Amino acid sequence: MQKVVITHLGPGEADRLRSVRLRALQDAPDAFGSSYGREVAFPPAKWAERLSDRGSRWWVAESGGADVGLACVLLEDSGAHLLSMWVAPEARGGGVGSRLVDRAVEWARSTGAEEIGLWAVDQNHAARALYARKGFTPSGRVMALPSNPDLMESHYVLSLLFRQARRDDVPPIVAMLADDPLGAQREGDPGDERYLAAFERIDADPYDELIVAERDGKVVGTMQLSYLAGLSRLGAERCQIEAVRVVASERGKGLGRKMIKWAVDRARARGCAMVQLTSDKSRTDAHRFYDSLGFTASHVGYKLKLD
Repeated sequence: MQKVVITHLGPGEADRLRSVRLRALQDAPDAFGSSYGREVAFPPAKWAERLSDRGSRWWVAESGGADVGLACVLLEDSGAHLLSMWVAPEARGGGVGSRLVDRAVEWARSTGAEEIGLWAVDQNHAARALYARKGFTPSGRVMALPSNPDLMESHYVLSLLFRQARRDDVPPIVAMLADDPLGAQREGDPGDERYLAAFERIDADPYDELIVAERDGKVVGTMQLSYLAGLSRLGAERCQIEAVRVVASERGKGLGRKMIKWAVDRARARGCAMVQLTSDKSRTDAHRFYDSLGFTASHVGYKLKLD
């Protein structure tokens, strides 16, 4: 396949948008919420309006002088929405879809959006596999495809604020763990290899997730999610939230609330029956915080330190 160029469509390229969009609707009628019959009747002003909307951006993938892909991001109150994704049959398997998604996510992040979502038809296995590789996860929302109610589609989300931790995140994570009166007594040198060994174990376990919040390339928050199996509640899985920390410069700005809400939504989408956590008795501010989020102090916790 020849070189692929991803191009942002400008206000004067309405005819180009119309051409590639209509081809997409003809090629894959069951992949979109709209239809060829509906959009072929759009007047020129409608296509121009799509490109003049400051809350959206359209890209085409071009190869060998032909447009072989399309994607759009629409900014909404809930975040960014990736839609109209399409790759021409002759360009499939060449990474065009991957590059379009990367460009869309990059732009969404640049706007300050904290999440990007999309809908994918359940039978479109190739698209779902692509989105999974890019880190999108099911939100748990499903609905019938508007253009064909016989087909179901599922909603997927990618956080632009939260992600799984990487090895080079370990030092700033440890620094956050140590940055309070309790942590200062039990943490050590962030470069200690025991921290790295623990990270490798967590990273390799499909039932553990070490999560960080990142803003402007800087790690500003962390938490660990563990998914626990048990026979109680008919064998239901539960999510344990541990080690929630926010850097001092971000405290009081709502980041902690966003972290817990994201964790709860992630557990719900996974099918967990419950989210649970513990908090040291001395952390009275944290107790009020968890109360405000709907958690209840239903149990008394005990710990035994092993020397």
